[in-house]
Amino acid sequence: MRIERELMRGAGPIAVMQLIETREMYGYELVEALARVTDGVLAMGQSTLYPMLYNLESKGLIRGEWGQSESGRKRKYYSLTAEGRSHLDSHRRQWRDLAGAMENLGLLG
Repeated sequence: MRIERELMRGAGPIAVMQLIETREMYGYELVEALARVTDGVLAMGQSTLYPMLYNLESKGLIRGEWGQSESGRKRKYYSLTAEGRSHLDSHRRQWRDLAGAMENLGLLG
């Protein structure tokens, strides 16, 4: 199931930030992880992901640093900034509240 564009616009950045909260990841790794962890619900292509990453980076929520992968390829690895962690914590609470409200309405089960 694919999520409509408007819902993805809100969920996508938070999902990406959630994934890189625990460890740095590069773009294609994020694409694969989003598809795998969400059973394809939040799957997105690189043409969607990279503008999102640039936007998050320009807002100071994530940081991209060049490094080498195990195979020796040069890749840009993304991690959360302190501001990004604060932003993620705030949005995590909002998503929980929203999910709880939707569940109370009978939409989640």
